[in-house]
Amino acid sequence: MRIEDGVSGSRKHLVFAYYVSGHGFGHATRVVEVVRHLIVAGHDVHVVTGAPDFVFTTEIQSPRLFLRKVLVLDCGAVQADALTVDPVASLEKYSETVVARASILATEVEWLNSIKADLVITDVVAVACRAAADAGIRSVCVGNFSWDFIYSEYVATAGYHHKSIISQIAEDYSHCELLIRLPGYSPMPAFRDVIDVPLVVRRLHKSRKEVRSEMGISEDVKLVILNFGGQPAGWKLKEEYLPPGWLCLVCGAFEHELPPNFIKLPKDAYTPDVMAASDCMIGKIGYGTVSEALAYKLPVVYIRRDNFNEEPFLRNMLEYYRGGVEMIKRDLFEGHWRPYLERATSLKPNYDGGVNGGQVAARILQDAADGKNYASDKLSGAQRLRDGYQLQRVHEGDTNIPEWYVRAEFELGLRTGSHSVDNNGSSLCESC
Repeated sequence: MRIEDGVSGSRKHLVFAYYVSGHGFGHATRVVEVVRHLIVAGHDVHVVTGAPDFVFTTEIQSPRLFLRKVLVLDCGAVQADALTVDPVASLEKYSETVVARASILATEVEWLNSIKADLVITDVVAVACRAAADAGIRSVCVGNFSWDFIYSEYVATAGYHHKSIISQIAEDYSHCELLIRLPGYSPMPAFRDVIDVPLVVRRLHKSRKEVRSEMGISEDVKLVILNFGGQPAGWKLKEEYLPPGWLCLVCGAFEHELPPNFIKLPKDAYTPDVMAASDCMIGKIGYGTVSEALAYKLPVVYIRRDNFNEEPFLRNMLEYYRGGVEMIKRDLFEGHWRPYLERATSLKPNYDGGVNGGQVAARILQDAADGKNYASDKLSGAQRLRDGYQLQRVHEGDTNIPEWYVRAEFELGLRTGSHSVDNNGSSLCESC
């Protein structure tokens, strides 16, 4: 299936409802790029999100963008600290949404009908797929992971009595007509029909030279970004953490006074420009960080996180393209940064795939809303799951964890979608 380059205007004005996971900023920042292309094509986009307005309005100033703040649809993963997910708390939090499920569905169906949505898009809010089906509206998912996969490990290790959550989430996703799958993906077997697209990254506004000039930083200064939200209380950055002559740009909330070689960035600083002006980054692995680091060839010094099930697939992609150096937690907090920074700046990230995934995805979404059929079957959600994607016991008497999740750690998820995109940005449809 060929997808033409660009997002030319549809023959009619379309209305999109775009549900965004509230877990972290990565979902919102990639949604921005897809939404921007839809709006440029002349359509209205209603974004349902818990992210701050500036994430969207910094990049998009248009009366066709509508922001609706809703926090209860997707609780994501509950973190015990900046580097650790609490599996039990995450499952219990999601169970709260299950209790309110009927009310949530009724509210969303009424809202979708009130805005006359032509298509529901979700990244990666499962209940939005079911709400769309109940409202008689097609839905498409855009993402690199799904919550049934993330929660499957939590159920296996900490909450077997919550195993029905996995079945419910997978069933919700199965109502979705199509998955637009992003690079660095984890297994997502609830989706039958898949199109791989290139990296979805935000565009640059300024050059490296412009950013450094505005900040008063010369080209010969080594610059590292510290992008590490949720840091421990009382952790203080020290001047000796950096090699001589280096500067560090700090994202996030550090309440204490910074040393002279650390510079606090404004809350609404445009991260892609700052990344492109830097020499490396220290932070946690998420889709937004990895995709934009690869796109702008910025080496990443990363710290592993416990129970973040999407991370191995993104880490594998980062390392495959020679873009990552792992730092142990103790060295991060004790300030032994120098060997990692020196190693990172010796790397030559070699990602050469497409970075126009936002444009390609927007064209697919426009065509789907305009009536194009990407689905290979007309089966219901329950039938789809039974047809080769059914939940099954790993061992007799064990919890209901699908066998395909147990095998997931051996899958690399390396594909970037660029193999199915020609020089003109056209994409080919592939199945799982």
